[in-house]
Amino acid sequence: MTMMNTSLLLPRRNLLLGAAAVASAPLAMPHIARAADPIKIGLLLAKTGQIAGQTEYLANGSYLALEQRNNMIMGQPAELVWLDEPSPQAATQNMQKLVQENKVCAVLGGSLSSNALAEEATAAQLKIPFVCDNAAATEISGKNCNRYTFRLNTPVAVQSRMLAPFALNYGKRWYHITASYAFGQDILRSSRALLKAAGGTEVGSDEVPLNTADFSSFILKIRQAKPDVVVGGLSAGDLSTFLKQWNELGMKGTIPFVEIAIGDTDIWAVGPEAATGTFTKMWEHSNPDNPPEEKAFAAAYLKKHGKPAADKAWMGWITARSLFESIDAAKSLDGMAIVEGLEAWKAPAGNASYSYRKFDHQMLARNLAVSVKPKITDKWEYFDVKATLPENPADIDNVFGTQEEIGCKMG
Repeated sequence: MTMMNTSLLLPRRNLLLGAAAVASAPLAMPHIARAADPIKIGLLLAKTGQIAGQTEYLANGSYLALEQRNNMIMGQPAELVWLDEPSPQAATQNMQKLVQENKVCAVLGGSLSSNALAEEATAAQLKIPFVCDNAAATEISGKNCNRYTFRLNTPVAVQSRMLAPFALNYGKRWYHITASYAFGQDILRSSRALLKAAGGTEVGSDEVPLNTADFSSFILKIRQAKPDVVVGGLSAGDLSTFLKQWNELGMKGTIPFVEIAIGDTDIWAVGPEAATGTFTKMWEHSNPDNPPEEKAFAAAYLKKHGKPAADKAWMGWITARSLFESIDAAKSLDGMAIVEGLEAWKAPAGNASYSYRKFDHQMLARNLAVSVKPKITDKWEYFDVKATLPENPADIDNVFGTQEEIGCKMG
């Protein structure tokens, strides 16, 4: 009988056991693999269409907010994952993809109200924190609110109240031209209520589809109606197209135009010869009253991109900053922990501050009333700031409305 050499067998056996241990190590210690992965934040913004000019700046601001932190959250590497939102249905599908495939811990986005309304419902279903940076439909933080959704842009109803005194200065005979989707319909509803309360008259109204290329028939109707002021509710590229054609048909300077929620990119696209109107907006890069942190942001943006930060860049930056700082404070990637961090988040803003109101998750931020300069000499400087609204920061909670007025019931 041949005897087995155990001195040869043992080393080989040990080698096999060692290999097995190495192969099973990732399964045995999953926390090591997760620690090596970057923290992922979803970015859900349109990459094409009439809103794309705004979303480029929203994205730039979000990326800069992360770069200013050296791309770190909770002391770990972090990255943004940007997917498109071409329609409400596709946006919800991409939000599901961000959560289920890309494993993001939260989502920034919502460039159009129609998309954001669908996205916030999906956020609640997936239990994922969603910070809406641009959409302004009142229902987002009103009757459609939920615990997982936070919103920056001032609701349409609030902005309409802010702008109404400026429109009434021109007279009480108003003509409405609004987009036939959530944002425009919300403006039309709130503006009509304010006009009625002021004892005014609506002399005409048109609801127009997105991506309207020719506004001439609508402009001719406005000319015939001879209103004191035109109250707009058009978004992004549609507003730019309308104002260009308003000028081409000789209407600039004949009937005043007002609208809430202007974007710098909307007016830059119009050009200095055709630009006109009085608007509300959230931020102005050249406003001397901007707090130091925002002046530093504007300088960093100019240095990186070679052009001033549009208001939408600030909107992307402040929402991203609020989310990143809230994750830091939560010390967790758990969805509800992040929600609680956002509910407690607060940042200085000169003699005021930014925060999300707990009962509806609406950011309380003052707005600017701006008018296009009589003469534009700089391609980036179109506006004179007429007022900061509300004038007294202590009034901001009342201006944004009570819980009963807002209609938010999170449960």
